[in-house]
Amino acid sequence: MKPKVIVYKKVDKKVLELLAETCEIIYFENLDSETYPLFLNELEEAQGLLGSGLKVDKELLDQAPQLNIVCNISVGYDNLDLTALAERGIIATNTPDVLNDTVADTIMGLILSTARRIPELDQWVKTGQWESGLAEKWFGVDVHHKVLGIIGMGGIGSAVAKRAHFGFDMDIIYHNRSRNEEAEDKYGAVYCSMEDLLKKSDFVCLMTPLTPDTVNLIGKREFELMKESAIFINASRGKTVDEEALIEALQKGQIYGAGLDVFVQEPVEKNNPLLSMKNVVTLPHIGSATYETRFQMAMTAAANLVKGLQGETPPNLIK
Repeated sequence: MKPKVIVYKKVDKKVLELLAETCEIIYFENLDSETYPLFLNELEEAQGLLGSGLKVDKELLDQAPQLNIVCNISVGYDNLDLTALAERGIIATNTPDVLNDTVADTIMGLILSTARRIPELDQWVKTGQWESGLAEKWFGVDVHHKVLGIIGMGGIGSAVAKRAHFGFDMDIIYHNRSRNEEAEDKYGAVYCSMEDLLKKSDFVCLMTPLTPDTVNLIGKREFELMKESAIFINASRGKTVDEEALIEALQKGQIYGAGLDVFVQEPVEKNNPLLSMKNVVTLPHIGSATYETRFQMAMTAAANLVKGLQGETPPNLIK
């Protein structure tokens, strides 16, 4: 008898075909007020769970007595209560590495868009204002040969460093829990303290995972340490930044601008002051959102699920 698994996110049919070879699939393209009760009913017999964003905590696990494995279609796993999973002997996986290049592309897009004011000037042209001429007040700032500070030199951080170093001749400095010797050797990255990074960087790129230790990692003090000409980039998780402190720093001119792919609340509230600031580029959490990468992420998660249910160690086990 095939083990029952729940897929609670829309995925390509090839992903479902891979799972169907060894599993009985219960498929929900999304979870809402109509489908969630049906999901909970199926959860009672499910041995595997595959998707992203669902809060998997003690309350949910109490309704899943036969669950053996939970597979996130994401590199982040802050939605998972790892302690509760471990207590029940349930393994968990994610999808690192496969999205590194795509997210790094997004980050470089945010850097360029914010520095050169691309979204703002796009609207300026489309609304017919070019007729008045391009005055200095519309100028942006250079990216090449500037100092890029990366907080979190993991796989994605390294991919950003590669692009910045080879593509834009940027000087790379970084802060991480441990030294990344490969990034130092390949991209000339220089390890430094958080304080030094904030003081020296022209661009501060936050790429740390969301953990209890990184909630509000960047706040009022950190923004005060940055240059007035600095641009802040966040494509990690919204809660790693004190959003009110970021808004205040931008309003006071403590930093030049910000490029954001994540927010404390998503979708972002319509009255959030960040949405009305011309020096802030906002994206709807699209870091890995290309057809190719999302497909590979889902296939990786499915492969993790199959391995786990077959009693083998999945390649992307969260430890």
